[in-house]
Amino acid sequence: MKKQALSSALLLGAMAWNLPSMAGENLLGYTAGAEPLPKGALEFYQIFVQRSDKGQGSYTALDSITELEYGFTNRFSGSAALIARSVDTNGLIIGGYLPEEKSNGLTLSGIEGKLKYSFLTPALDDIGLATAVGFEYDTIDKHSGQDKDTLSITLDLMLQKYFMDAQLVWLANIGMESTHAKRASISGINDEEMWPTVPEMEIGTYVSTGLSYRFAPNWSVGAEAIYEQEHETEVGQERWSVFAGPSIHYGGRHFWSTLTYLPQISGGGESYDGQTDDNLHLIEKTKQEIKFKIGYNF
Repeated sequence: MKKQALSSALLLGAMAWNLPSMAGENLLGYTAGAEPLPKGALEFYQIFVQRSDKGQGSYTALDSITELEYGFTNRFSGSAALIARSVDTNGLIIGGYLPEEKSNGLTLSGIEGKLKYSFLTPALDDIGLATAVGFEYDTIDKHSGQDKDTLSITLDLMLQKYFMDAQLVWLANIGMESTHAKRASISGINDEEMWPTVPEMEIGTYVSTGLSYRFAPNWSVGAEAIYEQEHETEVGQERWSVFAGPSIHYGGRHFWSTLTYLPQISGGGESYDGQTDDNLHLIEKTKQEIKFKIGYNF
């Protein structure tokens, strides 16, 4: 029995040494893994997302998330984050979404918290399975940069599996977000169609999947696709979109980073007057997103 236990421990150690990432490391930009953060581990994340191009005028938005995650047990972790946003838009007015041209610098706007539990771990089981529940409170509308109180609750399910001695990693997510939002009034704009101030409820769902391949020590390339849709109180399905694109990842002993380019492939739902790209959703989404993540394990 002792010899068998020692052999198992050596095998698990060898597997852990060859794994392409440590827990908390993000191989892809948007699709999260199921590997848990070890007990007592503390991880720092800085995430930037640039969203740009709505087909007319000029539009650039930047989201910043500064986050800390802590492992309470070997399967259960929690995280807290600060959110900041900036929006620069001109030459495009969209009723209900972009009521006026606006340019504001990066401003602290909200907080986010999340709890994650791993039922199965990809390093030890045939497949990794984890779930996460989170909340977000924000005071700035990410689309227009206007004042808007938003409270969201999210529920996510994550899958992860290693292939080829962990050189190839498959990840998949499915999730739902419920949101209550209340826009603040804008001086000089009293038209409810241009900027409605009545509270609204939205429910969004998404499915994403991707692959990451380690082509050199510490380096991986990947690709992922995301389908999103959103239903609103009065209009039913308001929008849907498909994004897909590549990423490159570096993972060291304590530090890692991931850069992802994600263009919109297809989309539908509401469109603004004069929109020329009929096959894309460009009211709440943009033509492309660039996401950069860095992480540090203490």
